[in-house]
Amino acid sequence: MSDDTRGREDAAQDAEACAEALESLDRIALDELSLSDSAVDAQDEAHEGAEDEDSDAKDAPDEAEAEAEEDDSKGDDQPESDSGEETVLLGSLPADDSLTRELPGLGSAPAVDETIAMGDIPLPSVPSAHEAEARHRKMSPKRRNLMVAGAIAVALVAGGAGYAAWNGYQQEQAAVVAANAHTMMSVQIGVHAAGLDCSTGSKIPVQVSGQDSDGSSVSETLYVDEHGRGIKLLPGDYTFSIAASPIAADGTIYTVPTTKAQVTVKSDGQDLSSQATFKLKVPSADTVTDDQIDAAAKYAEEGGASSAAAAKILQQAAITRRDAAANAVSTSEAQSARDADARHKATDLYQLDIPVEWYGKVATWQNGSTLCIYLAGDTNTPLVTLATVRDGESFTPDEGDAVLGAVNLGNGYTVYASGPVYPYVVPQTINGRTQDPVSTYPMDTAVELVELTTGNRYTYSQIKNDLVGKDGKADAATKLETDYLAQILLPSIKAQD
Repeated sequence: MSDDTRGREDAAQDAEACAEALESLDRIALDELSLSDSAVDAQDEAHEGAEDEDSDAKDAPDEAEAEAEEDDSKGDDQPESDSGEETVLLGSLPADDSLTRELPGLGSAPAVDETIAMGDIPLPSVPSAHEAEARHRKMSPKRRNLMVAGAIAVALVAGGAGYAAWNGYQQEQAAVVAANAHTMMSVQIGVHAAGLDCSTGSKIPVQVSGQDSDGSSVSETLYVDEHGRGIKLLPGDYTFSIAASPIAADGTIYTVPTTKAQVTVKSDGQDLSSQATFKLKVPSADTVTDDQIDAAAKYAEEGGASSAAAAKILQQAAITRRDAAANAVSTSEAQSARDADARHKATDLYQLDIPVEWYGKVATWQNGSTLCIYLAGDTNTPLVTLATVRDGESFTPDEGDAVLGAVNLGNGYTVYASGPVYPYVVPQTINGRTQDPVSTYPMDTAVELVELTTGNRYTYSQIKNDLVGKDGKADAATKLETDYLAQILLPSIKAQD
């Protein structure tokens, strides 16, 4: 049984009980009034009897006077009634016998009957507490029952009215809920897509599936702008996911997130960003595929763009951007390959790659298995010289050079790297500690040599003033160069296949 049906039956029962109570109330009231009237009549008869006795007693001494008056009246020849009493109608009274007739001894002032003057009617007085209590004790059981029945009837009526009001409120609320269940609600989700402006690009397609408040299945694609606005649904439970990438005005295609969000739509203007937020990242343009562009263009044409023509323009922008990026990458890769070839060096016993930081700033000469890397344009300024020695044999560098590192090839030979310690030599020469020919280098050349052999980790001024200084200690400066070469050059030296 529904709540409305149960409520109507309860209201009917309350009304019936109320009617029965009122009917009982009427019966009790009639009985009580009958009893009260009988009691009043009895009291009135008793009171009248007492008054008659008193009047008889008072009238006894005047019998003689009454007889005398009777004799006088007989002599006046006036008609008498059979009962001895005269009945006089007010209408038959002469004018001077009216209510305002002159009374003996009172002159001409009219006499007013006090029982007729309304202004003299006494007002009812409020009984005292004692009197009220006495009346309550004298009240008959039927009268008390009457009052109790009246109170019960009032309570039943009030209860029925309260239930009716509450039932009406419940029905109004149910009507509001029913109306909302059939009203489309605008909701907002969270989206993050860098650089996307849907007023110039396409909107984000959102796949929606689930069940609305009517129990109907829902499966459709809706479109939101860069703020996550644009979804309208009936109340219900749904699953949101991103169907494809939008297309920005410059042709940007986004990576589609694979996440899904479970949401419940309840009210208009509901913010679902805490439950459904999607991040669309920007991939490297050269990695975008034709399938991604085609899917984005399809959804743009179906509803993401203002028109099919606008969707075609965005699709072409995406293709152009992807192709340009792919061409740039291809060109860069080709150049890198050429550079790698240029940096790659080989002898009959080993091969290596010139460090990227040195590329374009150095040149090489080769003699058998000996390879020298020097400052471009000046063969007299070698940075490092590589030479091979059979395992077990010693190696002695050229005069003024230091051993900067060694690599065992594993084929019976070891490659030794040697050269000037420029982080030490150059500052000492500038400070006048040595007459080495390096002192003839221009300052910019000296600075470049120091930076190349330390990988730009320290400036010339730092090495000159702080690291080496006037004491001429070479260990710290040498360590700078050996550490750098051990990191970028020596690992590339491999035995020749």
